[in-house]
Amino acid sequence: MAGSEPVTSPDQHKPTPVKKGYIAGIVTAIALLLLSIGSNITGEEQAWLYIVAGLIIAIIASDAVLRRNGLR
Repeated sequence: MAGSEPVTSPDQHKPTPVKKGYIAGIVTAIALLLLSIGSNITGEEQAWLYIVAGLIIAIIASDAVLRRNGLR
């Protein structure tokens, strides 16, 4: 680290755009669920689509709760 760089704490940096990440995750989860409707896939493949979509939604929900409570 150079001597001329200012020392800043993480809370002084510009916040990341959380809303765009939430929207991208929700759109991805919906796309995964829509994949299982029209295609002829097996039950195992359909289960994986549901599991991955559920994990994406769970991650988004837990992140939203942590941010609301100030823990993240």
